[in-house]
Amino acid sequence: MLIPFSMKNCFQLLCSLKVPTAGFKNTVKSGLILQSISNDVYQNLAVEDWIHDHVNLEGKPILFLWRNSPSVVIGRHQNPWQECNLNLMREEGIKLARRRSGGGTVYHDMGNINLTFFTTKKKYDRMENLKLVVRALNAIQPQLDVQATKRYDLLLDGQFKISGTASKIGRTTAYHHCTLLCSTNRIFLSSLLKSPYQGIKSNATASIPSVVKNLLEKDPTLTCEVLMNAVAAEYADYHQIDNHINLINPTDETLFPGINNKAKELQTWEWIYGKTPKFSINTSLNVLYGQSHLEIKIFIDIKNGRIEVCNIEAPDHWLPLEICDKINASFIGSKFCPIETTMLTNILHRTCSEDDELHSKWNILCEKIKGIM
Repeated sequence: MLIPFSMKNCFQLLCSLKVPTAGFKNTVKSGLILQSISNDVYQNLAVEDWIHDHVNLEGKPILFLWRNSPSVVIGRHQNPWQECNLNLMREEGIKLARRRSGGGTVYHDMGNINLTFFTTKKKYDRMENLKLVVRALNAIQPQLDVQATKRYDLLLDGQFKISGTASKIGRTTAYHHCTLLCSTNRIFLSSLLKSPYQGIKSNATASIPSVVKNLLEKDPTLTCEVLMNAVAAEYADYHQIDNHINLINPTDETLFPGINNKAKELQTWEWIYGKTPKFSINTSLNVLYGQSHLEIKIFIDIKNGRIEVCNIEAPDHWLPLEICDKINASFIGSKFCPIETTMLTNILHRTCSEDDELHSKWNILCEKIKGIM
């Protein structure tokens, strides 16, 4: 259902963070510039979904500005085990999100600006949007050498990527979103977007690594606030609308009916991990036990985030075959995640004989298995 909304109401009510009782209910005369007051990745992605699903964009384009606290966002058809360091993310408390658009994996923090351009499907034009961003950058710093590429990225000085692109095209509406690196933590970016997992075979969309640079490193006056205002001004000029940024609260059910359910869905294990295209892991792990180096072979098929086939082989002189068989059988149908693996192995652990050496080997094996999840 498409819900037209009132420009007048939005400007008067959103600017003061008040809420119109009817939400977006009347007809808007032209475009709109929105900025989220939230830094939660799931809430901001839910805004994209809500606008795409509910707003009639005919003659009423929307620019949505948003920033997130540290998080990694993968594309609709990507494999998180292949794209990022999940163990490091857990240690650092970094959120993982799967968006509904395609494209590659990106790292978000408060030094990264997200721009979403909403239009009708007929007027969707990624290159035109990127040219708009380039004009905005040149308006505040004419000396900047920024160019859009055929891959719809933005390059600084012909070599440093400062913006990546993804999009979603619906039946009648479309959106193109891109990043703009201002002052992001490049150490976190490079370490989190590097998968340590070996032996993954997948048909999922793979990201293409790039050398990146922050605009603030080029010019210390290019803060996030300056950049967002510049893009908003250029957008307003291009679409002949008021240069006014309307602040919105992504959790406001009065303004966006049903939006919190969208945010909750984006946080579920079934969406983030369960939507991963089918993949397999075929690897071997080295174990040091006493003075011996042992090899453990692992083959696992994963579909919808759950284990379909599991074949873990340890030297039978080190760990009895029946123990490996128990592990393999217990993992079938379980989530491919360390929490569920810990729970299952603890249950199996209690069924084993009271043999301290056997338990020690069991623990070593289980920790190795969790390391690939």
